[in-house]
Amino acid sequence: MSLYENLLLNLDNGILVITINRADKLNALNIDTIKEIKAAIQQVYDDPAVKGAIFTGAGEKAFVAGADISEISELSNVNARGFAERGQEVFSMIERCTKPVIAAVNGFALGGGCELAMACHMRVASEVARFGQPEVNLGLIPGYGGTQRLTQLIGKGKAMELMMTADMIGANEAKALGLVNHVVPAAELMPKCMEIMTKILSKAPLAIGLVIDCVNAVYDKDEDGYQTEANSFARCCSSEDFVEGTNAFLEKRKPVFKGA
Repeated sequence: MSLYENLLLNLDNGILVITINRADKLNALNIDTIKEIKAAIQQVYDDPAVKGAIFTGAGEKAFVAGADISEISELSNVNARGFAERGQEVFSMIERCTKPVIAAVNGFALGGGCELAMACHMRVASEVARFGQPEVNLGLIPGYGGTQRLTQLIGKGKAMELMMTADMIGANEAKALGLVNHVVPAAELMPKCMEIMTKILSKAPLAIGLVIDCVNAVYDKDEDGYQTEANSFARCCSSEDFVEGTNAFLEKRKPVFKGA
């Protein structure tokens, strides 16, 4: 974990807290940070000790206040497509991870920061959090999946408005729009995320992963979500966790799931 220069990683009771640690830059995402996020989420995939992950930002001001403008200003038509596709690849890894991933949004979540939060499976925000996709102010559009995920989460009309006006919205409006699951005081942000994650991790791991797969299939044009659901349901029914879960219910005891 000490290999990271722009992230802080802390693993406790199966929950890996990934902190974007560039507070002096409002945790802006530069190329190196994107690479480190990819390595961190790969660890979530590969390390059996990691059961779920929480992303947050260092300091009190920002979750991630966007991308590094000094790097973006040097982009051209030659390298811009690859720049966007690399970010999309990393955020897709987060979205498709079959272990739960929560964004603990502790401040500004703008541009790439909003896109990072939206790639997570759910978002919990502090009362001071602010969300936005202000790229048109720079003559740009969101490039890390923001045009797609914001529309999926809050609907076409409002997504169009926020991306075309570059307006920021507060945590409570974000919750009303469906962008955020919960809004809590700043001091309660990580405890709330831990509470949710702990509850999720008490359930059958295989079933949790398949829920993620099936929900993602809703937005995959090349996949029949209903068939994915039926296949996943059948897979659950052949698992040890299914036997344990049903037996525990009938025996009126808590199940002990093994993820198999």
